[in-house]
Amino acid sequence: MARRGRPWRDFKPPPSGPVWAIIQGYGSYFMLVAAVDLGVFDGVERLGPCRASALAQELGVSPMHLEHLLDALVSFGFLDQVEDVYELTETAERYLCTNGPASMAGLVHVAPGPLENWTHLAETIRTGHVTHPIDDDPAWFYRPLVQATFATQLRAASRLALKVGWARRPGLRVLDLGAGCAPWAIGVLEASPGSTAVVNDLPEIIPATTAMVERRELGARVELRPGDFHLIDLEPQAYDVVVLGHVCRTEGDERSRALVARAMSALRPGGELVLTDYFADNDRKYNPFGVQMGMTMLANTERGGRLTHGQVSGWLRDAGFRNVRLVEPIGFNQVYVANAPTAAHTT
Repeated sequence: MARRGRPWRDFKPPPSGPVWAIIQGYGSYFMLVAAVDLGVFDGVERLGPCRASALAQELGVSPMHLEHLLDALVSFGFLDQVEDVYELTETAERYLCTNGPASMAGLVHVAPGPLENWTHLAETIRTGHVTHPIDDDPAWFYRPLVQATFATQLRAASRLALKVGWARRPGLRVLDLGAGCAPWAIGVLEASPGSTAVVNDLPEIIPATTAMVERRELGARVELRPGDFHLIDLEPQAYDVVVLGHVCRTEGDERSRALVARAMSALRPGGELVLTDYFADNDRKYNPFGVQMGMTMLANTERGGRLTHGQVSGWLRDAGFRNVRLVEPIGFNQVYVANAPTAAHTT
């Protein structure tokens, strides 16, 4: 029944498409999970353009059921189909094949967090407590996360290096807190000759960090420092660059402020903070990804949630940072860069 005073709604009711899109989103996600689990994208990569029957034989699955899945993947833009022949799109080649240059295949299962947290979301909102916080099992969640996002974050770091001129500043001392596989520290080291880095993450994540540092042949220039980034010892005013890369959204406002303050105390005068994440706009309605990422954090972590630009810039301002600027080194990835005061500014 239409609300009183708004009779025009009876003449042209709104479409139900947005509701159906959300309802079907659950199924869409598990179609992608099934495709990754069955090896669909890797199978098409091996065979090249192929019919469903040939791929079914390759994967050892039901041809009729597989064809339904392939058609759904076409509708998502992950496959192309012409006259019943299927082939990978560039998106699938890059992100969904196991050997893709920025493969997210390992991320598909874990990115939303435990399914039970979503089925109990109403209870989380009612009580303020998460059923299974990902904080309790960092190896299960964060290890595949940092491995799957490394390529994209390294590309962002490398582009940022060009914008801020790390190549013209040899011998930098870098601190990367909650580094994962250390794409941001690696981005500095590969741009700046003779630079060194202290790289931190939880003990459960450090083996993945070590493997990536060794793969990039940077072991001699990196000190690995495992532990909680709120608690590990940090040398005061010892670093030229401090990185907080995609960590603040798990921490909540108070603990993020404390991290930013730690970064300030670790930086030399004039040193540079790099704070990157997926931010929501201040009105929380013009950047859906930032808002929805905030909900994912709320549903899965003990303290996390969305980050707005006003919130983050407020942390930087209150900590005393200067020259605060927002940079987008690659599409969809935003970075705050700010400087500690120089000696002239502290007097």
